[in-house]
Amino acid sequence: MRRNIQLPAALAICLAVLAACGGDDPKPPVSEPGPVPAEPVPEPQPQPEPGAAPAISVISNRADLVSGGNALVEIVADASDLQTMQVTLGGQDVSRAFALRENGRFMGLVQGLALGKNTLVARSAKSRAATLEITNHPLGGPVFSGPQLPFWECATKVAAPSAANPDLGDALDAQCNIAAPVVRYQYRTLAGGFAAYDPASPPAREQIAMTTTDAGSAVPYIVRIERGVINRGKYDIAMLASPGDATARWQPWQEVGNWNRKLYWKFGSGCEFGRTQSNPGSVLDDVALSRGFMVASSEMTNYGSHCNDVTSAETVMMVKEHIAETYGPIRYTIGEGNSGGAHQQHLHASNYPGLLQGILPSNGWQDTWTTGREFADCGLLKRFYDGGSAGLSYTVMNRANIAGHRWNQVCEGPASVNMASRTAFYIDPAVGGGGCGTHPNRWSLANPAGLRCTLQDFNIAVFGPRGASGYAKTPLDNVGIQYGLAALNKGEIDAEQFVSLNEKIGGYDINGQWQAARMRADDGAAEIAHASGRVAHGKGLGEVAIIAGVNWQILEEHYDFRNYVIRNRILEHHGNHDNQVLWRYKGTPPEFADRRFGAMNDWLAAVEADTSAKSLREKIVANKPAIAVDSCWNSTSGWITDAARCNTAANPHTRSSVTGAGATALYEPTADEWPVWRDTRVAAGEDLTSDIMQCQLKPLAASDYAASFSPAQWSRLNAVFADGVCDYAKPGRGQNAPPRQWLSYADGPGGRPLGAMPVSH
Repeated sequence: MRRNIQLPAALAICLAVLAACGGDDPKPPVSEPGPVPAEPVPEPQPQPEPGAAPAISVISNRADLVSGGNALVEIVADASDLQTMQVTLGGQDVSRAFALRENGRFMGLVQGLALGKNTLVARSAKSRAATLEITNHPLGGPVFSGPQLPFWECATKVAAPSAANPDLGDALDAQCNIAAPVVRYQYRTLAGGFAAYDPASPPAREQIAMTTTDAGSAVPYIVRIERGVINRGKYDIAMLASPGDATARWQPWQEVGNWNRKLYWKFGSGCEFGRTQSNPGSVLDDVALSRGFMVASSEMTNYGSHCNDVTSAETVMMVKEHIAETYGPIRYTIGEGNSGGAHQQHLHASNYPGLLQGILPSNGWQDTWTTGREFADCGLLKRFYDGGSAGLSYTVMNRANIAGHRWNQVCEGPASVNMASRTAFYIDPAVGGGGCGTHPNRWSLANPAGLRCTLQDFNIAVFGPRGASGYAKTPLDNVGIQYGLAALNKGEIDAEQFVSLNEKIGGYDINGQWQAARMRADDGAAEIAHASGRVAHGKGLGEVAIIAGVNWQILEEHYDFRNYVIRNRILEHHGNHDNQVLWRYKGTPPEFADRRFGAMNDWLAAVEADTSAKSLREKIVANKPAIAVDSCWNSTSGWITDAARCNTAANPHTRSSVTGAGATALYEPTADEWPVWRDTRVAAGEDLTSDIMQCQLKPLAASDYAASFSPAQWSRLNAVFADGVCDYAKPGRGQNAPPRQWLSYADGPGGRPLGAMPVSH
């Protein structure tokens, strides 16, 4: 049953140049911040009347989110006033930083901002003064992510540097800041690979490939890569080097032929809780670089190093500010990433609109926490089956139908990419993966003050502590969950199998240890998960262009239903899912990365060029290129756009051929079948948005079941669900409205909206 959530009218607060709206909320309107940083490139404001105060704006970020001591600033005033414009920062004259630049705008890079609030004043001989308050944060963070985790180990000094891992020198402080970024070079060979490029001894020009950017500039394919440290994490920024001189630099207000002012952000997969610096993912992406895009990545946006979507979003913002201040403003940003990289793209689009204008998720996990529920579910299911299944027999098909999957191993393993095999890595504080679980100071009963290797403890700034223990609150909950409900009502398991499973499945305690009782979310944790946007919401997801690469994956945790969860969340809020495109495929389509990237680039360029009064979402839907439609591909049929054949409806079917019979029966789709199975919570009765962290409860009712129970079974079922079962006709706890966007955790867990964007006065 779909929930009927009544949504209030959208707040009509669309700020700055991004035309992105603030969040819906039933409370009195609070001004939402504009997306950060400003994209597309801000155009000069209308010239004020002579004698009017000038207008000051920070164009590299919001004025209250600046970091690193610098800000790219524009002053708009009457032309006659610019000739005598004086600019002061904290009373000190910084007028020499400003000039009328070759782009026709009066701009300057203001440096030397003190931590905290700074006052920038602009006045001319003829006009009144204008004042803008700029709030500067440390280059090492935080800006809005809240108190940083302790025990952070710097790894900037590299004993054996390489082309992929340069030495950044000794860290200057506990936040791993370095003296200056380090630049290295690569070039594209005629054979289609990358090789080290030494500006002091370059290869012959004829050995270097040429490329033509999407702006039409033909340039030598030499790549400049900058590595530095921002927000305690190493980042890489790659772009085509200056055509005439690979080592040449330019100012942020200059036009250059090698960069089209577009950014491609590479998000890393996995989910790990590392406290030691690691390297960012590779930025040598030919598809993007060859077109003139800048490509960026950071270890803080690599979930396989640091699984925290808030610090990931913060890092994207901070690095983009650095890019704007160093190289110039960005037109638009495309995100790309697989698995954990998909988590981040969905969450950033949902919670920090404006960071990404288009996203290219693959193996598309919808978010971190609603998939985290399923890891816990699968661990519990595997334990039940391994423990003798209460003396009952559950076939592979029984287990598949209970979990909603194609077969039992999606949940149970044994492969490491199946969920039960990794459940402990996310909820047992003594386990963790290589980034935390191998740390000598990790938590144990004998070392209660050590690092806790759990997802919630790595995100404690969001959820807060659960009391004097200092452990983070958890939103994981399975009270009222009727495992296998859909299978029971379809006749795929019998009443005793259903009752025994729910009777024995139990839950996990705060230390990831099994207990007979169901697990219950800590007070307020589920509410925080929803109100803070840790469950990706359809509002923001519907206001970004999406082309999801949907690999035919039915054997392990990256199964394709997760993309349909995103589809249903967009549908629930916006009434359609027209901004999301699904490209399903079996095997490897030819030139797939190039096809998807090109489609997204054309899509965003068309949105950028749309100067109509349409809303952002309307522009996204109206400007989809013809190729950006739901499709499926296999090696025999090629690309097909028949939605029914590709099974891309929001409620896709599960029809599949079956091999074997009885205990050996197994779903085995043919090459031309495209079924979509479900997850454990949808298989337990939740709707296709699969987005409830803690359900509201209702009494057991025999009318909810297609099966009949004996009096003894009904009594046992009432004992299991003494508090009731999930009422999916109602929203989950804390799920009454879309989350507020652009929250800061500087003032504590749960977050607060940033408020109105600072403007000059």
